Amino acid sequence: KLHGMLYESPVASAQVKSCILLAGLYAEGRTSVTEPSLSRNHTELMLRGFGAEVSSRAAARSRTAGMTPWRAEVCPEPHLRGQDIIIPGDISSAAYFIAAGLIVPGSEILVKNVGINPTRAGLISVARDMGGDIRVVSEYDRGGEKAADLLVRYSELHGTRIEGEIIPALIDEIPVIAVMAACAEGTTVIKDAAELKVKESDRIAVMTETLSLMGADITPLEDVRWHDHHRSRVRQGSCRSDGQFPQGSPDCHEHGGRGAGSVRDHKNHGRRQRTDLISRVLR
Repeated sequence: KLHGMLYESPVASAQVKSCILLAGLYAEGRTSVTEPSLSRNHTELMLRGFGAEVSSRAAARSRTAGMTPWRAEVCPEPHLRGQDIIIPGDISSAAYFIAAGLIVPGSEILVKNVGINPTRAGLISVARDMGGDIRVVSEYDRGGEKAADLLVRYSELHGTRIEGEIIPALIDEIPVIAVMAACAEGTTVIKDAAELKVKESDRIAVMTETLSLMGADITPLEDVRWHDHHRSRVRQGSCRSDGQFPQGSPDCHEHGGRGAGSVRDHKNHGRRQRTDLISRVLR
C-alpha cells in the first residue's frame, strides 16, 4: 500500500517528477515533488485534462543560483475521464529543420503543428536571442498543450549566453544549438548542462567526436580545445568535468568561472569558410 510523500528532487527531471506523481494517484494522502526549477510539465497538463487534481506553483523559498524551485502536487484516487488526445509535433524533431532554416542562406521553412509548451520550447527563445527570424504563423491548443505553425527564415546569427532556468527547456536541443552557434558570429556560452553527461550516452563526448568528424579539430584534454579551420584559423573552447561547456564561433578563450568558456568571431575571415562548415553539417 503506497502512502503520499513530499519529495525534493536534486535535479529538474520531468521523468522523475512524472513517475512520482503517477504513483501518487494511488497513494494515501497528497504527493508532491519539488525540483530546483520547472521541468517539462506535460504530465501535469495531461492529468489535469483527464480530471485529476494537480497543482503546480513556485515553491515558497528564496531564489538560489539563478533557479526558482517549483512544486507539483497531486491528490489521490481521482475520478478520471477518457479524452480524445491530439499530440502536437515534437520540437526535438522540428529542431533540425528550424536550425537548417536559420543557417542555410536563402532558406524559408514552414514547420507545422509544433509543440511550443514553454517548459519545452527553450530552443525558440535561444534562436531568437541569437537573432533568428522565427515567427508564429498560427497558434492553437491541443488538449492543454500549446502548438503552432512556425515560419523560419535564414538569419545572420550571433552568439548568446545560455544557462540557468532555461536549460531544462532545451536540454535535448543543445547539440543542434551547438551547430547553430558554430555558424554564428560572436560568443556563445552554454552552462549548467551537466545532465548531458548522464543521458543515454555522454552527449558532450558524442558532440565533440561527431563535430570533429565534420571538420572541427578538437583535442580532449582537461578542457576541450576546439580549433575550427572553416571559419577562422583557431577556435578554442572549454569543457570541464561538471558538464559546463561552450560551443560557438572561432577563436575561443577560457572565460568566467569553472567550466565556462567563450568564443569570439573575427569578421574579416570571409564567409566561404562558414558555408563549407554548414555544408558538412547538413550532409
